[in-house]
Amino acid sequence: MSVLLIILSYLLGSVSFGYLFAKTLKGVDIRKIGSGNAGATNISRLMGFKYAIIVLILDAFKGLLAILISSYLATETWVILLCGLAVIIGHNWPIFLAFKGGRGAATTLGVFLGLAPVPTLVVFGLFIAIILISRYVSLGTIVAALLIPLTMYFLRYPLNYFIFGLSVCFILLWRHYPNIKRLLQGKESKLGDKVKIP
Repeated sequence: MSVLLIILSYLLGSVSFGYLFAKTLKGVDIRKIGSGNAGATNISRLMGFKYAIIVLILDAFKGLLAILISSYLATETWVILLCGLAVIIGHNWPIFLAFKGGRGAATTLGVFLGLAPVPTLVVFGLFIAIILISRYVSLGTIVAALLIPLTMYFLRYPLNYFIFGLSVCFILLWRHYPNIKRLLQGKESKLGDKVKIP
């Protein structure tokens, strides 16, 4: 049962709503334009904020759903945490799209809403504030990623939660390494920038 739950969480994460929206409504592969990622930020550049918010909610929901299902069916905390990790990995490296997906921020949000809702909402509020001030979604995500394990530590969550938080932080920073380089170079795209369909 534990292995099956982890596999199902990965497959759930592999459902790319950004790809489906762009392909169905615009006839393009979202991974071939803009930043090349199948997430809400790139959708905003192609299709506008309305669709970006829808994709963000759906991507977050699949993370939350993986935690809710595993929490209901599993008794061991480590299984629930591995399901959370699996759904994030599925979003980043989806089996249905040749392992090229998004960067996992929205799905991570959903996972932590299921695991630790109150501190997650606080971190999400800071994430939004940073975006509103700087217009850099990537900067908000990077700061939020760093706050995840710190939150687990200072609020005295169990050690396995802290290790899980560190693992997710590493994945987010790794996936956002190109963004970090562009931020340092002053070349990062801001929220609201548009892309043209090739």
